[in-house]
Amino acid sequence: MNYLPNGAYRPYPPYQDPTPWAAGVTVAVMVGLLTAVAVYAFGDALAQVHPILAVAVNLVAVGGAAPTAWRWRFVPVTRWVLAGGAAGVLLGWLALLFGGLAE
Repeated sequence: MNYLPNGAYRPYPPYQDPTPWAAGVTVAVMVGLLTAVAVYAFGDALAQVHPILAVAVNLVAVGGAAPTAWRWRFVPVTRWVLAGGAAGVLLGWLALLFGGLAE
């Protein structure tokens, strides 16, 4: 229902700005690409030292960032950055997984 914090009834829903899809998708794609390249480059450098080190550091980094990302997932601008970052991490991991198999 549309009740205000003081208990009064509001007969109409509160106004919400329209979702900026073009700008949001652009931000998500750019952040995703940068994140994927960073995850791949860092993971590849760590894998040259030891593959288990690369896996451990990636899991610790994601485990540390996940609670903050979860709290910020509905903030209007930050949600686009988080969506791009999450997609970039997944793409970087896939590139590491399949790139490592090709070598």
